[in-house]
Amino acid sequence: MTILLTIAVYFGALLVVSWLTGRAGNDAFFRGNRQSPWYVVAFGMLGASLSGVTFVSVPGMVLSIDMTYMQMCMGFFFGYLIVAFVLLPLYYRHRLTSIYSYLGTRLGTRSYKTGASFFLLSKLTGAAARLYLVCLILQQYVADDFGVPFTVTVLIILLLIWFYTRRSGIRTLVWTDSLQTLVLFAALVMILVKTCHLLDMNVGEAFSAVWTDSHSRIFDFSDINSRQHFLKQFFSGVFIVIVMTGLDQDMMQKNLTCKNLRDAQKDMCSYGILFIPANFLFLSLGVLVMMLYGKYGMSVPESGDSLLPGIIASGQMGNMVLVLFVVGIIASAFSSADSALTALTTSLCIDILEVENPKSRFFKHAEKTRKRMHLVVIAVFVMFILGFKALNDTSVIDAIYTIAGYTYGPLLGLFIFGMFTHRQANDRLVPLIAIASPLICYAIDLITSRCTGYRFGYELLMLNGLLTFTGLYLTSKNQRPITS
Repeated sequence: MTILLTIAVYFGALLVVSWLTGRAGNDAFFRGNRQSPWYVVAFGMLGASLSGVTFVSVPGMVLSIDMTYMQMCMGFFFGYLIVAFVLLPLYYRHRLTSIYSYLGTRLGTRSYKTGASFFLLSKLTGAAARLYLVCLILQQYVADDFGVPFTVTVLIILLLIWFYTRRSGIRTLVWTDSLQTLVLFAALVMILVKTCHLLDMNVGEAFSAVWTDSHSRIFDFSDINSRQHFLKQFFSGVFIVIVMTGLDQDMMQKNLTCKNLRDAQKDMCSYGILFIPANFLFLSLGVLVMMLYGKYGMSVPESGDSLLPGIIASGQMGNMVLVLFVVGIIASAFSSADSALTALTTSLCIDILEVENPKSRFFKHAEKTRKRMHLVVIAVFVMFILGFKALNDTSVIDAIYTIAGYTYGPLLGLFIFGMFTHRQANDRLVPLIAIASPLICYAIDLITSRCTGYRFGYELLMLNGLLTFTGLYLTSKNQRPITS
């Protein structure tokens, strides 16, 4: 009952923020009227990037790879600098609502539709998979106690998100994401404090214990074949941010609501700096929780995703920590899911249906179309999540994340070709090149692993982008387009 009451209060706060920031119209929904304070956007983006899966998975990473995830976080920072000073100026110069409309201006209509379609596929599967895993956790800790079926749990969560985003979309999310980030990190800090208390440590002693623990290893220069090697992790971090933030409508839409380019750049750089200590706190929690397992004589779970939930479910940390954990999961889940739903609705309306194009049959009914598409996206999410539940295999989710990773490579190749060459792409062949590149990447990875034992990690993203770029270049014409 305490958990339900806390959730009700939390959702009530979201509704209040939604009411205060609400404003009807597509400009508010898609662009936030371009009046968002940069510091609010930066803080909110931090929570949006940390999904409920992150809240569970990052602490558990220390079981298998120690704290080497920090190598990738360091690469993230330099990726954010590239996004801030290379991509954001492009988006603001063209005054874009959907970032993929740049591909239409520079390369052609089929290139534009291809880029938008790859985003829709990637974001839909990835966001639905993340939300599915969060729904499972909420079902286990809350809904099962009241006999609520899983389907009802999913419907309630998505309808709640729809309820506070339906009117003003991104304008509301800029502020609700900030509230949810505050709740998320308040929960994280309070769980850390409780963990330190149970270990009889103050903050200084806890930091020292983490730093000297065998799982505190951050850098790995030992084996180039290892996925945790510094060079792989660092450069993968750089490119992951470029494609999954800079080329992702979900993450960029918030930045494009800032008043001007300078504010958007301050927002992106601040967010990049904050992301490093934020992940360090999650990893430190993982190390401290492992110490708690030892203190209570409990067996450490084999799965990293079970590390934090396992100690909380045991009751050793008390009911208050359980409440904080559930609230933190909800805050992070809502923050990532609501922005994904809004971005998908925006891309579907702007890129596919072209509601802002006077020649489109949807132009005269743009706002009504946007409201309908918002509900359609919600319905598709429900179907995807229930489909994952029917398969009842979390390894399917891992496969979906891998597939989604492949789909960002063509976006990388398309934007690099458009921004750094003056050649005109063969627009008719672009969809074929974008589909062929991930398939060739998969074949290369398979052959390389069988012949040499080398397994590609996140660097496949770079290879995928290179293949797309090469295909575009070889089939292009040496002439500058009229509009660039």
